[in-house]
Formats: sequence, structure tokens, C-alpha cells
Amino acid sequence: MRASCFAVLLISSVSYADMSSSVSYEAVNDSIPAPLIALSTDQATAASGQAVFVEREAGHCVLCHQVESLNAPFQGDLGPALSDVGLRLSAGQIRFRLVDPSRLNPNTIMPSYYTTDHLRQLPDKYKGQPVLDARQIEQLVIYLTSLKG
Repeated sequence: MRASCFAVLLISSVSYADMSSSVSYEAVNDSIPAPLIALSTDQATAASGQAVFVEREAGHCVLCHQVESLNAPFQGDLGPALSDVGLRLSAGQIRFRLVDPSRLNPNTIMPSYYTTDHLRQLPDKYKGQPVLDARQIEQLVIYLTSLKG
């Protein structure tokens, strides 16, 4: 597994395009350095990202991850704790892991929130659509980068 992660990191630059939203982005090593979209001031808050993190109708990240400072019941422990993720990963690294974590680890159980490739067992009404839109991804990035432990 270490060798496959290393091979992914050796890729200098790859471009991907999400056809459902026409937002293209460039992945560099293990990062998507540039935001997918620019957010307005009222959208670019940690609170809006926290809502995406918690809400069942959005990312519902809290199902698998826990954040010590978050007042949310039933936080999961299937994925890593994220209380200090803003110290461990850059915004671009967090963005990459939200967009398509399977590019870093093909065996991951974390969903690819922004890609429409390789998704299985979807109802027809969701086919060809990302789980989260570019705005929600960027809101999550803001929230997660604010978590410093």
C-alpha cells in the first residue's frame, strides 16, 4: 500500500474536470492547491463548513469522524479524528481528500464527495452528480483548516 501511495505522490500535475458542474481543477501531488470556486463573504465561514460537516443532507462527515470541540451527538470513529487536521494538512491537501480520496488510497472507504467517476449503487436520480457541490467542498475546507486542536 505504501508503494501505491508513493506512486500517486510522484505525479507532478494532473488535471481533472467534473462534467456535472464544469469546474475543472488541477491536482499537484497530494493537493488541489486552488479553490474549486470563489465563495462570497457570507458563504466563506467556518460555521457554514461546520454545517456541511454535521448535516445529514450534506456531507454528514460526523458519522465517521470526530472533532473534540464540536457539539454534535454520535460522532464516529471509523475515520481519523479531525480535531487538529488544520495543523496536519494544508487546505489543498484537505480539498484533495474531499474531492476524491481514492486517488490517494484506492482501498479507502471514504466517499469521493466531488467526483462522479467510479461511483456505484446509486439511484438513477443521483447518477452523474457529485455528493457535494464546489461551494460545499470549499466550505468544508474552511472549516477543517480552522481545526487546530
